[in-house]
Amino acid sequence: MRIGLLGGSFDPPHAGHVHITEIALRALQLDQVWWLVTPGNPLKPHGPAALERRVAACRQILAHPRVRVTDIEAQIGARYTADTIAALRQRYRGVRFVWLMGADNLRGFHRWERWDWIAQSMPMAVLARPGEQLGAALSKTATRFARFRVEQEDAAMLPFLPPPAWCLLTGPMSPLSSTQLRRSGIWASAPRQERKT
Repeated sequence: MRIGLLGGSFDPPHAGHVHITEIALRALQLDQVWWLVTPGNPLKPHGPAALERRVAACRQILAHPRVRVTDIEAQIGARYTADTIAALRQRYRGVRFVWLMGADNLRGFHRWERWDWIAQSMPMAVLARPGEQLGAALSKTATRFARFRVEQEDAAMLPFLPPPAWCLLTGPMSPLSSTQLRRSGIWASAPRQERKT
């Protein structure tokens, strides 16, 4: 079983999340993608909308037989991605997981808790975001793991490669972002969760 893990606040979820999910399913030849709706993001100054509201919105925007929306991070009490990965690897020993993230996240990935361990524990697929490719390609993480980069035409091999292994998937991109949608007021009326430090 090959499963892509797309973690994030999904505050709110939008067509761009759907777009990168579909790209990952095809390019990596995944059996499933799991959306890991996080309780909060330690790197953001304000907490997201209530978890239940975000999970419901994710399920509403994406009804795909190979995509599972989950709040497993809240269930297992994981605060950091590294904790989530460790728990999932322990719980699902036979699964070949690939961590999915946008190019904007790769740019700041070195700020994540135990980022080096994450990169050495699970293959990663980085999905193109408008205006982010150069910053991602020059990031501390990309530089640190440059010799482990897999070419896009070999992306389907990623689930089978021992980490560290990563690939930058480029192609058509969606300009949508959760930040822009929040600023537009569409999602602004949602009650915010209290940020836990």
